[in-house]
Amino acid sequence: MNARTPAASPVQQRLAALRDAMRSAGADAAIIPSADPHLSEYLPERWQGREWLSGFTGSVGTLVVTQRFAGLWVDGRYWVQAEAQLAGTGIEIMKIVAGQPNAHIDWLASNLPANARVGVDGTVLGLAGARALIDALSPSGIELRADLDLLDAIWPDRPAPPTGPVYEHDPAFAPVSRADKLAQVRKAMADAGAGWHLVSTLDDLAWIFNLRGADVNYNPVFIAHALIGSSSAQLFIDPRKVPAEVVASLKADGVERMPYDGLAAALAALPAGDTLLVDPRRVTFGVLQAVPSSVKQVNAVNPSTFAKSRKVESEARHVRAAMEQDGAALCEFFSWFDRVVNRERITELTIDEQITAARARRPGYTCPSFATIAAFNANAAMPHYRALESSHAVIEGDGLLLIDSGGQYLGGTTDITRVVPVGTPSDAQKRDFTVVLKGVIALSGTTFPRGIKSPLLDAIARAPIWASGVEYTHGTGHGVGYFLNVHEGPQVISYYAPPEAHTAMEAGMITSIEPGIYRPDEWGIRIENLVLNVAAGKTPFGEFLRFETLTLCPIDTRCIERSLLTAGEIAWLNAYHETVRTRLEPHVDGEAKAWLIERAQAI
Repeated sequence: MNARTPAASPVQQRLAALRDAMRSAGADAAIIPSADPHLSEYLPERWQGREWLSGFTGSVGTLVVTQRFAGLWVDGRYWVQAEAQLAGTGIEIMKIVAGQPNAHIDWLASNLPANARVGVDGTVLGLAGARALIDALSPSGIELRADLDLLDAIWPDRPAPPTGPVYEHDPAFAPVSRADKLAQVRKAMADAGAGWHLVSTLDDLAWIFNLRGADVNYNPVFIAHALIGSSSAQLFIDPRKVPAEVVASLKADGVERMPYDGLAAALAALPAGDTLLVDPRRVTFGVLQAVPSSVKQVNAVNPSTFAKSRKVESEARHVRAAMEQDGAALCEFFSWFDRVVNRERITELTIDEQITAARARRPGYTCPSFATIAAFNANAAMPHYRALESSHAVIEGDGLLLIDSGGQYLGGTTDITRVVPVGTPSDAQKRDFTVVLKGVIALSGTTFPRGIKSPLLDAIARAPIWASGVEYTHGTGHGVGYFLNVHEGPQVISYYAPPEAHTAMEAGMITSIEPGIYRPDEWGIRIENLVLNVAAGKTPFGEFLRFETLTLCPIDTRCIERSLLTAGEIAWLNAYHETVRTRLEPHVDGEAKAWLIERAQAI
């Protein structure tokens, strides 16, 4: 009697179906990126094909499949997670190291035979990525087929695009009008010599039109495109999503609502000889196929990307107020945690429930700004760890708990990471915690020239960590939106990113500072505050900026090895805690207030 053949896993079955579809389409390889037609970070379910196909739940990764190979390219944030989730699927983890953002493209160019065909859904393939693919593959005669949505053929019950309603950003929290924002965009278009501008990225659209939605988890944005002319503007959006009062408001500002699927026809109708401004990193290859060859294209960063990164002073005031509410919620949460830890059963999932509930009690709160990371001991060694119902830790005994969380408020977006002791932390854990804190303090206290390329600031935070012989594989800081995406450009504090002109630091930008140390299978430590670029004076050598720390929550001094801190670092920490106590005390009472006073004491 023959032994029974083991049943294929769902991932293996889906890969087999994909390979059948590839053969039918004449494709020798398929690329499944982590992207939607708007190049969003968090994807609506319809475009979560890479996760559905591979089983890998990380937010970033590129899947490449041939008839004999399947590989998932991920960076260092996801290596441990990918190794666990891809085990037994037949998909290899392909590790991206610094300086190799197009490693999957290099693999295709090196491993496919001449005259092969690579299939990809061009509507979710960024223009910059498509250009890199064409440049790498064409010397070998390899054809890029960007008209193949292979997932549609194999994904039963594929979710439809979201249809939630859009709404006006409360005028009390939106100090710059839609008309003024459109004027800013049109001035930048004119400066670039363009009569038209295509906008596909959802946070840019939400900012320009002062609208918000709930189509993407954690980001208050909505699915749409826009085509802005020198005297007209069209918003391409599912009409079911736009209430009549919003349609009227848009019309009053000269904005015409058009069907979501009407963009291609509008692009095809652009007059010959006109010029279209597009951002190659923020628009897809497939969308641009509708643009006639007679229309000139100017490639530049979306003007709105620069404008929305520079918060005006009234927006900064709202952000400060939101930080007070967020800090008060955290006081309530941490006071609860200190009371019950090692006394009641708590899991990493409990942390998410409790911290979200505390924020939900605060005025102006709408939703989390990303999926909470609550990671105990070894789990925290994975920078983007996510506790699941099927896999999570009980928080008990001794060690460190890392909590990275944030909230969306009508007046701002928050993002904070704190590490707190469970039981008694070890001397080694205290040393690592203190070294990371030294990195936070070093960068937080920096004064720098206006216009410096943001990646160049990275070494300041890393210097204390490098001095201890340690490195971490993620960036030190990212831009943060204003009741928008928690990850926002153009600035990024990371030496992995090129110091390009558009990364220049300007007043009004909000950025995270979040260095870390991660020891696989032991623990992970990251401390994160958000900071605001503010003026620091002008000298004969130019204008200077400094960071104003916005985040308001004590840094747990029980994890500090005091002997490793300099007098200046202790002074910074004590001054920060004095500010935290002063700003938060009016917003808390009872147990939360007592916790705040105790944790914000000077050392």
